[in-house]
Amino acid sequence: MNDYTNAIEIKGVTKKYDGFTLDNISFDVPRGSIMGFIGQNGAGKTTTIHGILNIIPIDAGEIRVLGMDHLQQEQQIKERIAVVFDEMPFHDLFTAAEMGRIFKGLYPVWDDAFFRQNLDRFQLPQNQKIGQFSKGMKMKLQIACAISHGAELLIMDEATTGLDPVVRSEILDLFLEYLQDEGHSILMSSHITSDLEKIADSVTFIDRGKILLSGYKDDILAAHGILKCTKADYRELDPDDLISTRLTDFDAEALVADREAAARKYSGIVMDPAPLDEIMVYYVNRTKKEWS
Repeated sequence: MNDYTNAIEIKGVTKKYDGFTLDNISFDVPRGSIMGFIGQNGAGKTTTIHGILNIIPIDAGEIRVLGMDHLQQEQQIKERIAVVFDEMPFHDLFTAAEMGRIFKGLYPVWDDAFFRQNLDRFQLPQNQKIGQFSKGMKMKLQIACAISHGAELLIMDEATTGLDPVVRSEILDLFLEYLQDEGHSILMSSHITSDLEKIADSVTFIDRGKILLSGYKDDILAAHGILKCTKADYRELDPDDLISTRLTDFDAEALVADREAAARKYSGIVMDPAPLDEIMVYYVNRTKKEWS
């Protein structure tokens, strides 16, 4: 096993399509951590993940996974990572037990006892056809397969979308257990920011193919705030201090990127914390500046 500081390193990656460009993006996923990769649908999350996995060729830039070049050492990388997609990639006619036998033949490392332990934990019948599983059961099976071959990195692409809160909570608990091993890392793309607020160490926010924010989650939450004031007071604020502003009939709520500086500058105005979902909404509307 080679030594590496970041589980994923993305530098200057560009991919052009008609009507969409992944535009010179860069970010790192520190080893031993979970990064939330957030953005609205169509922002570029799946394109980025497909680039990391070499499902699509990138036009420019460099990608390293577990310290290795994603092209030159693709085979070694894919033996040591696991990927969970929103859509089930397993055929409906297979059973969970048969998937275990298939995976055992695919990977140099396979822990059959651990796999069966997770089937029991998730209450997944071993001999029932996957086509009869619910969406939540299918996702749990994907994850049970993913973590049973010694993967050092899990890449999740919208894996909790459409699942009920109880199932999502079970899966998040499993991720936290997985991260107890300091050599394990997770990149989790999602637009369910409440899940990421619970478990992510860091967050990268992509919008329209550009990275807007990337850093430790707690730092991002601590830096941002929502200024609440009357429309009259809002007109006195410096527009350069504001990311964007939500206007109602009488009031204004504006996101600031430096909460402490804004609190000093506008000492008489209410300042509330900004959760991740609100930060995302205000940044997405940044080109409008004012919205309702």
